[in-house]
Amino acid sequence: MVVVAPPASTLSASVPAAVDIAPSNRTKGAALVLVGILLVALNLRVAITSLGALLEEVRTGLHLSGAMAGVVTTMPTIAFAAFGAMAPWLVRRFSPGRVVVAAMVALLAGEVVRVATGSTAVFIATSALALAGIAVANILLPLLVRQHFPNRTGLVTGAYTVSLTAGASVAAASAVPIADAFGSWRAGLGAWSVLAVIAVLPWLPAIFRRTSVHTATPPLTRRVRPARTRVGWAMAIYFGAQALSGYATMGWLAQLFRDSGYRPQTAGLLLAGVTAVGIPVALVMPALAMRLRNLRPLVLALSALMIASYVGLALAPHGGAVAWVVLLSIGQGSFPLVLVTIGLRARTPEGTVALSAFAQSVGYLIAALGPLVVGTLYEVTGGWDLPIGFLIAAALVQTVAGLAVARPRFVED
Repeated sequence: MVVVAPPASTLSASVPAAVDIAPSNRTKGAALVLVGILLVALNLRVAITSLGALLEEVRTGLHLSGAMAGVVTTMPTIAFAAFGAMAPWLVRRFSPGRVVVAAMVALLAGEVVRVATGSTAVFIATSALALAGIAVANILLPLLVRQHFPNRTGLVTGAYTVSLTAGASVAAASAVPIADAFGSWRAGLGAWSVLAVIAVLPWLPAIFRRTSVHTATPPLTRRVRPARTRVGWAMAIYFGAQALSGYATMGWLAQLFRDSGYRPQTAGLLLAGVTAVGIPVALVMPALAMRLRNLRPLVLALSALMIASYVGLALAPHGGAVAWVVLLSIGQGSFPLVLVTIGLRARTPEGTVALSAFAQSVGYLIAALGPLVVGTLYEVTGGWDLPIGFLIAAALVQTVAGLAVARPRFVED
């Protein structure tokens, strides 16, 4: 089956044009939007990975029970599912630029207040506020790319995926040293609020200048319902299955390597290697997807690499660790692939934001099962055969859904 990109006339008709803006101003505005997108993406995981790195210190400081700590670690996927569903409603009432500003302000407020409180309830509530901002921004980025860079969708999607990944990695690696340097876990979490402040700056014209490139794209009006379409459900299952693998990997891969005989430090480095190899993959994958006329071979190749990695981890977790990490990292290139495919399966901005919201909301609910099921199977069996079998089954479901997503159809149809 051949994927045919919409003609330029369709794209230009579906993306509202800027009015009364000179070409030079339009170029400057596009550059500002690009910087804004990359800075927003940089913020989308730092509040999560920095907390993961300092979870033990936060538990001690706030006297969190084990059950409450479990709630904290499960919150991101649940919040992404719940709050992400609000994004289509918001962009039907406000311009996307203003919604981005509101999302970053919510993230900033949540990050600041949660490090200033001594109350467990307030900490959880403000963490939820920060995650709400992240959830809405998650949904909006494919829309913003589609609106402002219709001819560079793959390149810009790859760039913001790299920014997202880099932010997650730096926050995870730096949170503990920052906390040690300032003598408090609060500094290790709160330092990242500076990034949220910086991310707001490029979007301020969306509030203060009525003729800026940000406000030239008005609120969306048409309502699209992906839940009533096959492509919507295929996209949601594909997104969910690949995210399930990603979150299970983040939660349990280091433990698998430790059980196979690696020292904790080496196991941590191997886990970091998944992210390190994934950065160039994230940059290349969307552009590659935009160039291919048929996405099915790419979907099959990524799934095959992921399954090969899982089989290797089951049979020789110590001897072939580096190879399995590389294969898994390339296989998880399905994340940037699904992000760019959201734009390819919608004809209009309304369709893009609706499909993005539905796929990510349902997808993150599916993803929440990953760490939970893997952890339960590991605890019950005391080994990794059943957990890895579960991940292989999830990869097969991902493959079937991915082949459906690869078909050239649109959510509006």
